[in-house]
Amino acid sequence: MSNAPSESPPDALLADARRRELAIEHLLFGTIRFVAQQHPGLLGELEGSLDHLWDKAEGDDRDDEAVREVARRFLRSLRSKT
Repeated sequence: MSNAPSESPPDALLADARRRELAIEHLLFGTIRFVAQQHPGLLGELEGSLDHLWDKAEGDDRDDEAVREVARRFLRSLRSKT
């Protein structure tokens, strides 16, 4: 659902996807932070799993390392908050 009635359908879809991504990231961040406070080894385990993370895109858009870097930044941010 878009709050801007003047958005064209593709723009509205992108805006909705961005909003969902932000909401999910916020909820996931809070959940991981909460669990990591009770299980200090969690962030290390997640960090150790990044070699298995990959980009589902095909062709020239695929960039596994860029996806891993996003996860690393997420984990660094979590470490600074726990």
